[in-house]
Amino acid sequence: MTTVEPLGAVRERVLASLRQEIISGRLRPGDRLVERELADRFGVSRVPVREAIRALVVEGFVHFETPRRTVVRRLTPTDVAELFELREALEVYAAGLAAARATPQDLAEVEELLDRAAVATRAMDAETITDVNSRLHDRIVAMAKNSLLIAALEPVAGRLRWMTRRNEEWPQLLVEHRELYEAIASGDPARARAHALTHVQTNYRSTVRHLFAEAEAEADADGGRAAGPV
Repeated sequence: MTTVEPLGAVRERVLASLRQEIISGRLRPGDRLVERELADRFGVSRVPVREAIRALVVEGFVHFETPRRTVVRRLTPTDVAELFELREALEVYAAGLAAARATPQDLAEVEELLDRAAVATRAMDAETITDVNSRLHDRIVAMAKNSLLIAALEPVAGRLRWMTRRNEEWPQLLVEHRELYEAIASGDPARARAHALTHVQTNYRSTVRHLFAEAEAEADADGGRAAGPV
């Protein structure tokens, strides 16, 4: 007997796949999302694809250039600044709470993530580094033990991961994460907040540098192709 996958489950599967393709760079800024083509690729009807695309619009990954044309967003300096301002306000506060509330089990889980990040960094494994670093930040927020704080960050978590995926200064990130962990493990909220603030601000500068240097290079390349040989 064939089991029929519920429509909601199909939508979530398509949504998760498209979101990850955008974060990883398989779908790049400006790429078009065509319902018919995506439905064929995923082997589903157009309804869950349409719903997944609408969810991606709400999450800030794609936008409607026209009513019939949906493309992956090109991030602007304002987009990045606004998200990092939110991150600075909430993650710095979360780090202070984590220092006051973390249990030995919480800290052991972060240590394990740091060990995995170190292995991935030595291997220059971009996908694993991105995944582990995101889990590490999620774990620190969870250690704050404030459900409203977690809920406030959840809607932008994917976009933050998308942005920081472009930052490939992985050894430096590992150093910063270890320092942040040590500050939280010390039980000193002020020290934890100070390290979290430095980390967010440094990550912002690195993300901007990598994100927009790449965009300028692509624009130059497109301009060169459009101009043709001289």
